[in-house]
Amino acid sequence: MQQSLEQIISTAYSLGLIPKGVESHIKSNLNSKFKLRPYQVEAFERFNYYNTQYPNSVKPTQLLFHMATGSGKTLVMAGLILDLYEKGYRNFIFFVHSKSIIEKTRDNFLNSLSSKYLFNDTVSFSDRRVKIKEVENFEALNDEDINIVFTTIQGLHRQLNTPRENSLTYEDFEDKKIVLLSDEAHHINAETKKRKHTKDEVEAIISWEGTVNRIFNANPDNYLLEFTATVDLNHPDISTKYQEKLLFDYPLKQFRIDKYSKEVQVLQTDLQPFERALQSVLLSQYRQKVFENNQLHIKPVIMFKSKTIKESQEFYNAFVSGINSLTVNQLEKIKTDTSNPIMSKVFNYLEQHNITLENLVLELKNDFSKDKCIAVDSKHDSEEKQLVINSLEDENNEYRAVFAVDKLNEGWDVLNLFDIVRLYDTQSTGGANKGKVGKTTMSEAQLIGRGARYYPFKVSDDQPLYKRKYDDDIENDLRIGEELYYHSAHNPRYISELNKALQQIGIKAPKTVQKRLVLKDSFKDTDFYKSGKVYVNKRIAHDRKDIHALEQSIRTKIYKKKFVTGKSAVSILIDGMEPKQLSNDTRIYNLKDFSKPIIRKALHKLPFYRFSNLQRYFPHLNSMSEFINDDKFLNTIKIEFIGNAEQVQNPTNEMKLEATVTALDEISKLIPQGYTKYRGTQVFYPESVAKKFGAENGVKVLNFSIDQNNDNGGKGIGQSETVNQDLHIDLSKEDWYVFNDNYGTSEEKYLVKFIKGAYQSLKEKYKVYLLRNEKHITIYTFDEGLAFQPDFILFLIEKETKNSLLYQVFIEPKGDDRLSNKDSQIKEKFLMQISSEYKLDILFKNQEYKLVGMPLYNEANTKTKFNKAFNELSNSDISSKFRPLDNE
Repeated sequence: MQQSLEQIISTAYSLGLIPKGVESHIKSNLNSKFKLRPYQVEAFERFNYYNTQYPNSVKPTQLLFHMATGSGKTLVMAGLILDLYEKGYRNFIFFVHSKSIIEKTRDNFLNSLSSKYLFNDTVSFSDRRVKIKEVENFEALNDEDINIVFTTIQGLHRQLNTPRENSLTYEDFEDKKIVLLSDEAHHINAETKKRKHTKDEVEAIISWEGTVNRIFNANPDNYLLEFTATVDLNHPDISTKYQEKLLFDYPLKQFRIDKYSKEVQVLQTDLQPFERALQSVLLSQYRQKVFENNQLHIKPVIMFKSKTIKESQEFYNAFVSGINSLTVNQLEKIKTDTSNPIMSKVFNYLEQHNITLENLVLELKNDFSKDKCIAVDSKHDSEEKQLVINSLEDENNEYRAVFAVDKLNEGWDVLNLFDIVRLYDTQSTGGANKGKVGKTTMSEAQLIGRGARYYPFKVSDDQPLYKRKYDDDIENDLRIGEELYYHSAHNPRYISELNKALQQIGIKAPKTVQKRLVLKDSFKDTDFYKSGKVYVNKRIAHDRKDIHALEQSIRTKIYKKKFVTGKSAVSILIDGMEPKQLSNDTRIYNLKDFSKPIIRKALHKLPFYRFSNLQRYFPHLNSMSEFINDDKFLNTIKIEFIGNAEQVQNPTNEMKLEATVTALDEISKLIPQGYTKYRGTQVFYPESVAKKFGAENGVKVLNFSIDQNNDNGGKGIGQSETVNQDLHIDLSKEDWYVFNDNYGTSEEKYLVKFIKGAYQSLKEKYKVYLLRNEKHITIYTFDEGLAFQPDFILFLIEKETKNSLLYQVFIEPKGDDRLSNKDSQIKEKFLMQISSEYKLDILFKNQEYKLVGMPLYNEANTKTKFNKAFNELSNSDISSKFRPLDNE
């Protein structure tokens, strides 16, 4: 079977054939508060590869980005607009199925005051400041602007086939390069999905899809870039259509596995609608209290979903009335009757924090009063109500409850929705009875998927902002901030069908397991646990006081400027003969030989070279004169002129200025690449082993998602439980392993097996303790201050010595698929740096610590390298090789 474009590109990506990194004209012009995620970076890398190196690219170019709900498709779209502007494109049409998405996207692209504005405050290319403008058509426009038409697919079809004054016409596309941007692109496939076509349908071009295709095919340089989270790639006609067009596939399942979504919990209760709603209110209030207790200002929102507008309005009135007359007895009944662990946790939390039910009733009456509830029906909502609904995350928006029928559809991307309450109790017809998911249930699953967008938060610097943090600590109170609860009536058949639908769309794993990681009592009885230390470093702001010059690679690079020569040549093409190439002259000039007014004018054209901005990168820089005249900066820069003899030998001042701007623009993109905001200290500080590893009495509850056709690398299966006899070890009987079991990946199990094999020789000389690091400690890379939590820490305490000599060894196993990626290479570099560059903050009497980082461990690929380093470590004469440490 022929490989698809996505499969070919994925293979090239895995083999390292695709150039890594995002073009600086994209990164510098996107809003810096939206840090690009790895999968977004990969989307840009794939697009660049397709345009510049892929041998079978097709023109005009149609590409599909299949990306999960909430994954930031619009940010990728904004980046591609910038990239295509750099390639000479000026005119863009954004079209979508829904007007609400247009309003949201218009705000994201045009309103610089919006909290979700995607571009930098200043968008610039070389010396040009570029405006992003909404236009009605592409006539009489400024050719330096980014011009965007926003329209629905129906409106686009109507404008072009029944043209009016100032509207788009087909003539607009005859002599212009156009980029079509289709959001929720599955809607333009209405014609493709038809099973049968009449003769008239086949020939007709006046249709939604036909209209789009007519624009697209008007110019061979056009682009049609489609974005969707829900394209039906299993439909044979759709699959065939996108065989050569699907560029990037990042489905909801992978989005969840990568921890960018909330985890979905389905809570079914045999309660009447108001009591079910009240249960969700209690859970929401508990969630808010947990946030507040951790100094997080996050307001949780509940959506109450009805079948009809009439039923929604009726329940809205019943809810407002019910909250207004709420009594302690009602809460007491829920407390007494509940058998659900999460609701028990709610009431336990209230008791632990001395919150009485009397006070809670007063809180709920205030927080869920009528003025903090809003009913929407989509069809007749005012523009003001739409703005309120789309700004539920804003601090001045006090709404806690939304009453709706179909509100959470495409385009509503609220992040602080944590509860959805299904107020009706019906099931799809023809669904579960036939073993298939019914249409209604699937739409509800898709609603849940849209609601599972993660609300970004963190409580310490070493935590990722946009990813789940408590999969490995599910008893942590903050775990409730990473979960979306779907409240349903008790209906096992419906719940079974819903779970099947959630698994199909990828937002829920087929199986989840919880495992208790328990620190052994025998280890807690040791002197090392009670008084031992584990050394960690800190992350600090990088003040760049050690930076005194441009990097040498920037100063020694020769920058090129090619001028239009006006030359031409006529060639007769004969099989096997290369066409005649135009020849050019070249000459290299020193920038310092140009007049200072030319250099200063070039610097003035580029906003990057404002003195205040340069001082961010070079804090010792005293003046612009120093920047221009000093060999540490621009004085050694060289520019190669390429053109005809006259241009190269006798360039005009205007040409020198143009060449200088080109070189300086390239330099402005190179400087930030070496810029880091943080660094990790070389000094390591002692922390108590008991404090770091013995919290919660040494018990952590770990959560593992087990997906079909994926054994999760052995993750979630204890080393004493695995059926793989090559890895099976009963760790409960191994004194050197301090936890009850190892639930890590197969590669991590191989590492434990390696240590077991080494233990017999190690124990003659050392007390040996291998600690699994489940987010117990974090260290930071020296170069960039990146957080790193090594999977294992091995302590070797030498026996029978005058001074207690102790090795603290950082170990990180890596699977085959991750061994060579950038993140792993950064970690291995840091591990190697630790051994030679660390310093200890405090030294203890009669104790000497030595910190060591080991090469990455991989059973098939790096075991020999690791084994050599380990033997050098364990067999070394510590007393003779021990390096005295500075006490800083």
